This record gives sequence, C-alpha cells and structure tokens, in this order.
Amino acid sequence: MTQAASKAKPAEDAGLFSASAAPAVKRHLVLLGAGHAHVHVLQGLAQDRPADLAITVVAPHARQLYSGMVPGFVAGHYTLDNCMIPLEGLLARCGARYVQGSAAGINAEARSVTLASGATLPYDWLSLNTGPVMDRQQIEEKMPGAREHALFVRPIEAFGQLWPRVMAVARQKKIHLVVVGAGAAGLELAMAAAHALKGASFAPGSRVTLLSGANPPGASYTAGVQRRLAKALQRLRIEVLPETCVGLDSGCIKLGSGQRLACDVPLLALGAQAPAWLAGTGLALDEGGFVAVNGFQQSTSHPAVFAAGDVASRVDAPHPRSGVYAVRAGPPLLANLRAAWQGRPLKPYAPQKRTLNLLSCGGRHAIAVWGGLSVEGAWVWRWKDRIDRKFVADYAV
Repeated sequence: MTQAASKAKPAEDAGLFSASAAPAVKRHLVLLGAGHAHVHVLQGLAQDRPADLAITVVAPHARQLYSGMVPGFVAGHYTLDNCMIPLEGLLARCGARYVQGSAAGINAEARSVTLASGATLPYDWLSLNTGPVMDRQQIEEKMPGAREHALFVRPIEAFGQLWPRVMAVARQKKIHLVVVGAGAAGLELAMAAAHALKGASFAPGSRVTLLSGANPPGASYTAGVQRRLAKALQRLRIEVLPETCVGLDSGCIKLGSGQRLACDVPLLALGAQAPAWLAGTGLALDEGGFVAVNGFQQSTSHPAVFAAGDVASRVDAPHPRSGVYAVRAGPPLLANLRAAWQGRPLKPYAPQKRTLNLLSCGGRHAIAVWGGLSVEGAWVWRWKDRIDRKFVADYAV
C-alpha cells in the first residue's frame, strides 16, 4: 500500500462512520402484554414509527380477546372470533417482533425482562399492560380445591376456549352453574350463562346460582342500580345466596356457613390480583403489589418503565380497575412513550372521575350507569353492541 493510500484510508473510514453515513443505533421498546392500552400503542406505532426504534411485544397469545364482549359470547350473541383482535396485522405494520410468552421477572436496574422460558430481553423503555391476574396460589389458600375443580375467568383467553366445553355438556344434560363473585364481571357472566342455558338446544332444567358474599350484588353501584340488577337476576331466575366459598370438592362448593352446595360448574369471577413476580423487580409497588405509576403512567421509581391497565395503580389518582380505564389510558400512554424516546417533556393524564358503565343483562338488554344516574333497556344493549363492535373493528387490521 502506498503512503498516499494509507493516509487516505482513515479518511474513508471516518466517512463510513460519520453521522450522515452511520446506521442509526436502534433503541429498544418492549411492550409486555397485549392489553387494551397496548393495542392502541401498536396502532399508533403502525401509523408512525421512528426508524431508530426496535419494538418487541411479549404476550401469551397472538390475538386479544376483548373482555367487554365476553358476556355476549357466553350468552350466545357473538362467536369467539367476533370478540377477537388479531395482533398479526398491527405487529406487521409497525415492524414489531412478537415473542410468544409471559414475564417471570424484571431487573429494573439492569433494564432487562426475564421470560418464563428463561430468555432475557434488554430494553431502553418498558411498558406493562398484562391485564388482570387471578393468583391461583392465593385463591387456593382461601378456597382449597379451587385449582382442581373451578373454572377461572382469568386468563380470559383460556376461559374463552373452555366455555364451549361447558355448553357442550349442558346440551347433553342439565347443569347447575355457580358463579362466585358478584361484582360487574360475575353479574354479567351469571346473567349471560342463565340466558344461554334457556336456549332450545340445551337440556331443560339447568340453573345458575350467584354467591354474593356479605354484600348485595353490585355493591359498588348505587342503590338504584342494585335494584335494577336484582330485577334482572329475578327475571332470569338466578338464585342469589349471601354466602362465601371457602373450598371446593368434586361436585360441590363448601360455603362459609358450613353447608355444601351441589354444583356442576363452579365459575370464579373474583377481583384481580397483582402478578406475584412483580415483588422481585425493584419497581415501586402499591400496597396491593401493583406497579405504582404517576400521572404520566410512568413508574414512580424507574422513569424508563411505564404501565397501564389492571397491572398498574395510579398513586396520584386512584380509580377502580376496569377495562374502561385501561382503554382510556391507551392514547396518553402512547403520547408519553413517544415523548420519552424523543426526549420531550411528558404530559400528565387525568383519569375521568366518572365513567360510563354498560352492564349486559343476559339477553339483548343492558343497564347504563353514569355516576348516580342509570337507565336500561334493549336500546342500551344496542348502544353497547355498537361500541364494542367498533372497538374491535378499529384495531382488527
């Protein structure tokens, strides 16, 4: 090599690695879970994704079962596919990598996620939207036998696959289904099941019982809404027992009173618990073990971590855990994730103090609740149906 050539070579190398010629170093956003808020984030990224951003989505399923339509599916108004948001189109449009699996831990200091498979994923930014969890171990301690004998509502994708088996049995013989839990989910599922079991294709004589515990059904609602719910339960001939479940055996539920209730299908529709693995992540958690987030949906202890939906708790603005809040958190979560990787100031998001709740009542009838106001009728169900179908259609690419 000549001296001139050797002198020119460093200049050429410098050009190759200059700011104008060098490939951008990609930063990594990991979306843990594919809940309602993350579906909106994926849609937003599909419309406008920075070239220097790599995206990985970790979720157990490549499609999301929209929880708002599950009672309609149980009642027979929808097929399972009607309630599904396939993720493939969204993932392809935003160039995201999909990893089928779930988290087993997070090292918030090292910025890495450990998956149940043992693999690890490094991240520059992490967002959690893994949805509600029914902690089998906690429930088993309170209700021995639950793991072996009960049908769990969560994870909802598994419930969606198992429910048709219940209906298949009910076509052959009468069944007694007992719903444990009288919150919104338990009420809607009990009424949906009672409506479905009255169909001509099912064996006559099937019935549904609701265990409400010490509180009346829909205890979080006003007295007026509780009266509407009580009438709806009566119309469907659902027996309401002010009892608790303290254990399960084959063919029966053990009640807090000491009695046993014969039961073919015990359905657990209980409140959400925090994933147990969050305890060892180093993230700040609330008293229930959920990720503590601020007004930006950002971890109060680790700014590179965001969270929304039932896995998170807004410590500055506590609100109920419901799909309504998870859906509403999607747009501000997307905006603040964008601001984070662009180095711009984050914008606070104030959750609504009042939300519209639409409770389906088995048949094509529903109750609308807004604060202290409530109305009901077939027109409310049609309203809910339009909202739900539009939500799925908007994200089903």
